[in-house]
Amino acid sequence: VICPSAASDHVPQNRSVMFSSGNRTGFELFEEWWDKSQTVPFYLIAVLLPLLNLKSPSFFAKFNVLGTVSVVYLVFLVTVKAARLGIHLEFSWFTENEFFVPEFRVLFPQLTGVLTLAFFIHNCVITLLQNNRNQENNVRDLSIAYFLVGLTYLYVGVIIFASFPSPPLSKECIEQNFLDNFPSDDIMSFVARIFLLFQMMTVYPLLGYLARVQLLRQFFGNAYPSLFHVLILNLAIVGAGVAMARFYPNIGGIIRYSGATCGLAFVFVYPSLIYMISLHRAGQLTWPALIIHIFIILLGLANLIAQFLL
Repeated sequence: VICPSAASDHVPQNRSVMFSSGNRTGFELFEEWWDKSQTVPFYLIAVLLPLLNLKSPSFFAKFNVLGTVSVVYLVFLVTVKAARLGIHLEFSWFTENEFFVPEFRVLFPQLTGVLTLAFFIHNCVITLLQNNRNQENNVRDLSIAYFLVGLTYLYVGVIIFASFPSPPLSKECIEQNFLDNFPSDDIMSFVARIFLLFQMMTVYPLLGYLARVQLLRQFFGNAYPSLFHVLILNLAIVGAGVAMARFYPNIGGIIRYSGATCGLAFVFVYPSLIYMISLHRAGQLTWPALIIHIFIILLGLANLIAQFLL
């Protein structure tokens, strides 16, 4: 593995070591024409823009199922890499160790910003479940889905952290996209990037459909008023995505900023306000309930502010 951020000011990262390397000859031209922030976003416009304009919601839901293949391969990749690298965990409780990773740091709001997006995604899930044939199975299906997703994230995250070779590298070298910790001539990680690209091609149209339903139905009363309306919206969505990929390819920052911003409204403010208004109309609003829900709103506001301070 490699440490792409070895040029930073962190001392452990300055001692980066490449565990596995190969002859990069022949990859220079490929890397020039296939750069994740310089060229690939523009290639994807021709692929994703036509998919976003499709009208059928069932197509997006069924097409998204194909992304499961990517998840299965990522789990397989993590397992194989961990078996080769071994487990690298050192618990130095009473001696100073530069490779020690504390359980608590003041940067923890970065994690809460990401977690807020996980709660905000309920807003999209509800829109998707409206098209299910058997509505009585929504609770069961959603519970199974969240369990499997959580298990996948937990497995990949724990295994990657535990198997990352520290020492000699630092755990701080783990990239936001862990595939960046493998050199470009690593065949398995290259295949994983292709699978991940395929997964994004199945998820992105689904997210575009959810945005279309919530925005166009709100302003025009119809999720598909015309091809012109949908095309203008999709051009704005694709343009924003390409701009972010081109000028700010920082997936962790994007997730926590957007999660904290959207979550402030849909996780902290709106549910609390609606609940307090309903209690007030029923004449059941008490001071303890008012104080608790105001505190929840302030907690969401503090979460948003912390993203820009840390």
